[in-house]
Amino acid sequence: MRRKQRPPLPQRHGLDPVRMRMPEDGHWLTVREHLIERLPRVDPARIAEMLSEGRIVTREGPLGLDAEFVPGADIWFHRDLPDEPPVPFEMEIVHRDELLLVVHKPHFLATIPRGRHILETALVRLRTQLDLPDLTPAHRLDRVTAGLLMFVVEPTVRGRYQTLFRDRRVHKEYEAIAPVLPGLELPRTVRSRIMKERGVIAAFEEPGEPNAETHISLLESRGDLGRYRLVPATGRTHQLRLHLSGLGIPILGDTFYPVLQDTELDDYRRPLQLLARELSFVDPVTGENRRFVSPGVLQAWSDYDAWSGS
Repeated sequence: MRRKQRPPLPQRHGLDPVRMRMPEDGHWLTVREHLIERLPRVDPARIAEMLSEGRIVTREGPLGLDAEFVPGADIWFHRDLPDEPPVPFEMEIVHRDELLLVVHKPHFLATIPRGRHILETALVRLRTQLDLPDLTPAHRLDRVTAGLLMFVVEPTVRGRYQTLFRDRRVHKEYEAIAPVLPGLELPRTVRSRIMKERGVIAAFEEPGEPNAETHISLLESRGDLGRYRLVPATGRTHQLRLHLSGLGIPILGDTFYPVLQDTELDDYRRPLQLLARELSFVDPVTGENRRFVSPGVLQAWSDYDAWSGS
């Protein structure tokens, strides 16, 4: 398989440049006029500055301040980065070979650049720290969930590993710390219909054909808290959190379910007590059976006294 052609700008801080295609029609005479209209959140003076400094390029080279608008042309540039609070937790490498990199991701670290999280993400950190510019995630974990996160090192096979997750051919196991509810029969399989609306941060359950399934069992209890094993058969947004909350045992540290709470972006005191513990699958490239286990321990279990009754 041929490698993709690289963009004409190198990565910066582990980030690829933005690629933008000019519309096939329009009234603009210059690239600057188009970008001012297309990027309303960017100060027009900043767009002019980037053009003047040669920061916006085509494959033929940098564009000037008054570069002509060319329908269908591609341009590349690096966006200005937002201010980000540092995430004061490190990743731990669980496995590394020429194909795959598996890490234990801490709570509060996003998987990929998005929104307010750019440099403080697992992908960008690993690309820069390990000098792996082609590194790509095979799947994602929520920012507030800790545990196993798998990346593809070799770009020519990334699709084969990503397809494993898309087609649900990866066995996943999670652990969660939640209250013990007397009378709740476990183990059990929970099925429900989970929906997520664009622009709304919380998902919700509604009547209808189930699209989410989780097997839940209680591994052990300690006072009023339990350590639960969760095996999802599907991967809907916030599925595990919704299913435990729906049983009356919301995961400790959950600020979304059952009630959405306001929290500061850099409040790291009480992380969501959810851990992606295990990944196992048949490797689509080598044919071997792969199994990875996170070394992480959930805080509420290691420090029961501080979390009990919360």
